[in-house]
Amino acid sequence: MIHGVESGSLQKEDTQMEVLETIAGIILPVFIIIGVGYGYARWRGSAVKSEMAAVNTVSIGVLCPLLVFTALAGKDFDLAGNGTLILAGILISLGSGLLAWPVARWFGYDVRTFVPPMMYNNCGNMGLPLAVLALGAAGLPSAVALFMACNLVYFSVGIKIIEIGRHGAHTSSLKFLASPMMIAMMLGVAVSVSRVALPVPLFSALKMLGEACIPIMLFALGVRMLDISLKNWHIGLVGAIVCPVAGLTVAWTLDQVLTLTQAQRGQMYLFAALPPAVFCFMVAEQYKQEPDKVASIVLLGNLAALVFVPIGLWMGLRPA
Repeated sequence: MIHGVESGSLQKEDTQMEVLETIAGIILPVFIIIGVGYGYARWRGSAVKSEMAAVNTVSIGVLCPLLVFTALAGKDFDLAGNGTLILAGILISLGSGLLAWPVARWFGYDVRTFVPPMMYNNCGNMGLPLAVLALGAAGLPSAVALFMACNLVYFSVGIKIIEIGRHGAHTSSLKFLASPMMIAMMLGVAVSVSRVALPVPLFSALKMLGEACIPIMLFALGVRMLDISLKNWHIGLVGAIVCPVAGLTVAWTLDQVLTLTQAQRGQMYLFAALPPAVFCFMVAEQYKQEPDKVASIVLLGNLAALVFVPIGLWMGLRPA
C-alpha cells in the first residue's frame, strides 16, 4: 500500500512538472518577443514611432483581420461547438467589469477610467499567440471566438461606460461593426456556417498573411511599452491585480456550471488571466479619459501577466 501511495505521489509530481514545463515553454517565447520589441524601441528612440506606424496600420487593417477570418472560416472551426465558450467569454468580460465597479468606488477612481480596461483584456496581442503556443494551431479558432466575445462586450457596454456623463454626440453602438476586425469576424462566421470551401491556394495565402501578425503584434506591444508611464502607479497596481483576479474568479465559477472540453477549459482560464489590452490606452486617449492612468494600468497589468498568465495556464491545463 505504501509503495502504491509513493508511486501515485511520484506520478502526480511528474504531471505537475510537465505542466510547469509546458507553461514555461508557452510564456517565455511571448515575453522574449515583447522584450525584443521594447529593446528595439529603446535603441531607436523617437524614430521608432514613425517606423512602426505603417507596420501597425497594415497589421490592424489587414493581417489581424485575415488571421481572424481564416481561423473562423477554416474547416476546424465549429461555431455551435464553441457556443458555450463564447458565452463564457461574454460572461467573464461582463463579470470582470461588475466586480471592478465596487473596487473603483472603494478607492475613489473614476469608473470610466478603471472599469473598461478590466472588461477588455489583451486577448489579441497576447491571447492569440499564447493560444497557438499552448494548444497549437487547433487552439486558434477557440481563441478567436473568445476574442470576438470580448470585442462585442467592450465596444458596446465598455464604450457606453466611458461615455457616461459626457456631453455631445455619443458613438453608435453599431459603429464598431464597420471595423476591419469585425467585418473579418462576420465574413468568417458566414463562411463557416454556409460551409463554403475557399480555393486551397487562396485560403493558404490568406492564412500565411494572417499568421504573420502574431509575432508582429507581440513586437509592437513591446514597442508600445516605451510610451507608458509609471506616474500613476497606485491605480496601475490595483488594476493589474483586479483584472486577472476578477477574470479567474468568474472563470472558476463558470467552470462549475458549464460543460467544456479540456481544451476549452484551458482557453477559458488563459483568457481570464490576461492583462488589460494596450488598445484601452488608445481609446482613453481618444476620449481624453485620464489616459495617463489607463496607461499605468496597462503597463503594470502586462508586467503582472508574468505571474497571472502562468496561474491561468496551470488552472486550465490541470486535469478537471
